[in-house]
Amino acid sequence: MTVIRKIVTTLEETLIEGDVVLPQPFRKVSAVAVVSNSASGRYVEDLSELMDLGEQLGDILPRRAVALLGIPGDQVESFGKAVIVGAEGEFEHAAAIMHPKLGAPFRAVLGKGDALIPSAKKRANIGAVIDVPLGHKDHARVRSHFDAMEVRIPDAPKKHEMVVAIAVTDSGRPLARVGGMRKEDIGQ
Repeated sequence: MTVIRKIVTTLEETLIEGDVVLPQPFRKVSAVAVVSNSASGRYVEDLSELMDLGEQLGDILPRRAVALLGIPGDQVESFGKAVIVGAEGEFEHAAAIMHPKLGAPFRAVLGKGDALIPSAKKRANIGAVIDVPLGHKDHARVRSHFDAMEVRIPDAPKKHEMVVAIAVTDSGRPLARVGGMRKEDIGQ
């Protein structure tokens, strides 16, 4: 049986980038669940329990993140997801959480999200860091929104746990100026 041990949310606000005071803060939020891994330490053919957990977390975590961001879900601009599997887990356990069912409820909370949700996974010990990749929620080629948010839970994952993280933003990178597609170009 899978158990959620803790949920951690973090708001990061950038007020100055380089030496430029930003006209408004650039905000990123992560919502992270530390969960037991019911398939850890042994081969399990049917990973449906982890897929169902992904669906549950795909609703819980974005709701918490959007609430902390303080804007309606449809105003979120970027999103991403990541999983750290404890030492006794498999990469397929992370895939089971992230890919089959997490996306639909995540997009429902945001009111949209036509782009693939950028993702990352790794196997690591307690205190490991993972960068949650970020991309524009409605178009994968909006270059100003290519970014990441670092996540670390000091006491997780234990060897039979996973750290499941999502991140959302209210804008692209501060002072983005490397060209490419802009959010204003979507649909043109």
